[in-house]
Amino acid sequence: MSVVGRQLMTHSGRLCFGLSFLNARCNRLNANITRTRGVRPVNPDTKEYYLRIALRLFGVIFLLVYPLSMVWPSGWVWHGGEGIYYFQMIVGVYAVLGIFLILAAKDPKEHRSLISFTVWSSVVHALIMAAQAIGDQNEYGHLVGDVPALLLVAAVLGYLTPRRESSA
Repeated sequence: MSVVGRQLMTHSGRLCFGLSFLNARCNRLNANITRTRGVRPVNPDTKEYYLRIALRLFGVIFLLVYPLSMVWPSGWVWHGGEGIYYFQMIVGVYAVLGIFLILAAKDPKEHRSLISFTVWSSVVHALIMAAQAIGDQNEYGHLVGDVPALLLVAAVLGYLTPRRESSA
């Protein structure tokens, strides 16, 4: 083994010892925090309760895309308001999705495919919009408007949606 290799092993050994000491201390601290705050895994019923709320909330927000565009056009309207046909189309699509999300809140387990579609289409939509906004300085407002809003929708619904039970 080369001299450099031995030095790296020696240094990495010391570094690991130092990190092990810190990790052990951090683990004890985390255990104390967990005991005092009562942190525990989220109950599936609690997740479903919050999922129902999130579906209704996001459904209503999707119904409000048009009013949001009037209040904050740089964060919600593309093409400087010149793409009126595109905007009308996207408002219509999101209004319909909003209605179906509100309906899905009654029984989220039965509407997993709709929720999954909402999660993944939101991610794809946000990534495409982010790339387009980065490439056009006139559209930078979307990087703090509809792009993070769609990623938030995807993250919340993705976390709260129940997984399929395995049939094993």
